[in-house]
Amino acid sequence: MAGSYDDFFIAIKNDNVREVGELLKRGFDVNTLNPEAEHGLLLAIREPSPKVTTLLLSREKIDVNPRNRNDETPLMLAALKGQTALAQQLIDKGADVNKPGWAPLHYASTYGHLELMNLLLEHHAYIDAASPNESTPLMMAAMYGNASAVKLLLEAGADPMLRNAQGLTAFEFAEKANRTDSAHIIAAFMRAHQPKASENKEPQSKVLE
Repeated sequence: MAGSYDDFFIAIKNDNVREVGELLKRGFDVNTLNPEAEHGLLLAIREPSPKVTTLLLSREKIDVNPRNRNDETPLMLAALKGQTALAQQLIDKGADVNKPGWAPLHYASTYGHLELMNLLLEHHAYIDAASPNESTPLMMAAMYGNASAVKLLLEAGADPMLRNAQGLTAFEFAEKANRTDSAHIIAAFMRAHQPKASENKEPQSKVLE
């Protein structure tokens, strides 16, 4: 069995779908963890080993919500890479769209993967999900993503007034990262949605001067 254990993870890394399939047919547990306590599905997605990923997902007893050392799930890795088709497969198999802490929407928003962001929102991803430091997907899009991702989230209902544990709003994230386009979009959205009594007030920023 020790040989099968090593063979299984070597085959995953090499995207050797035939070898992985044979081991599974002989009764090898699809949810076995490697010596680093990483699930084979996470390993296959990270490599990437697309053929093995598809095979593992076809197994009835596959766990689609394992976590690695960074508390990342398969759906989060798919979101990170913008793999919409894979994300759909994972969701269909029961992947947790609203994992506590860093969530798939944080990852998709950080890299501006619009199609994947839409997919997650269509499956009821919480748009203002709070990370461990209380950062929201909008904040991540504002600092690291792109203006289109910021616009998508705002139009879908993201709250630009929220602050993270450091007291920063999404607008301030955009300013900090010198993402002028995103800052303008957030400022315009805030002006359009603030009470009339304060509609002449604008976020203080050099980008609005």
